[in-house]
Amino acid sequence: MSLPANTATQSKAVIGVSLKLYFGYQRSVDYCRDVAAIAFAHPAVQNGDIELFVLPTLPALPEAARILGAAGAAAGAQDIFWEDEGAFTGEVGGRTVAELGGRYAEVGHAERRRIFGEDDRIIGLKTAAAYRNGLTPVLCVGELQQGSVEEAVARCSADIDAALNRAQSLGPAGRTIVAYEPQWAIGAPEPATPEYISAVITGLDAHLRALPGQADSRVIYGGSAGPGLITRLDSAVAGLFLGRFAHDPKALKTILDEAAARLGLLAGTAARA
Repeated sequence: MSLPANTATQSKAVIGVSLKLYFGYQRSVDYCRDVAAIAFAHPAVQNGDIELFVLPTLPALPEAARILGAAGAAAGAQDIFWEDEGAFTGEVGGRTVAELGGRYAEVGHAERRRIFGEDDRIIGLKTAAAYRNGLTPVLCVGELQQGSVEEAVARCSADIDAALNRAQSLGPAGRTIVAYEPQWAIGAPEPATPEYISAVITGLDAHLRALPGQADSRVIYGGSAGPGLITRLDSAVAGLFLGRFAHDPKALKTILDEAAARLGLLAGTAARA
């Protein structure tokens, strides 16, 4: 089972995994094989209730897309360039990502902002590149320091608007997955509290889905997310964007089971959303 780009709009939950630069080529492919086996046997993935994707190291993308696509999941890139072609040595455009079988493109991660100096202009251009190449942008936003819920919603809503306004000035927009990742929680031993996450994402979800063309868009949580978290979050939180805590396929299976249980999709569980 494999869905074309930008069609998984009816999913009830979204679970994404970024492998960052932790795995080399072969380990990335082996991980995707393990995830595909889990996805193929998981009813909520197979019936489309859970939208599952993995962002491997770029050289592994074609094989990852083939392996995961056959199991009802998908793959994507951890970054794209803002132009599709030209004299840009070393860059990879969204057109190439799509040709390699990618269906998602992560943009605006805190590490890209901090280490590579990416600002709102660049993130907006990359978001536009994702849209025009049929990719779903995974737009990362998150406040630098912990403050109030209201401050976080205001800061992250401004980041969403900056990216989408620039993108829409360059062409038609599409569905967006916003990954709320408070920068102070990335790499921390524990995520933000469930109450804080739920309150911020409730605000972001209302803001995002009220924007033109974004009714099918979703907000998920990242930032030291792992097993045990999603069952403690409000139903406004569509899912999780996972890093190191899902690099063990067994942990990812646990999270998929928890997401399904929260939706009342596993036998013997009560609906939570």
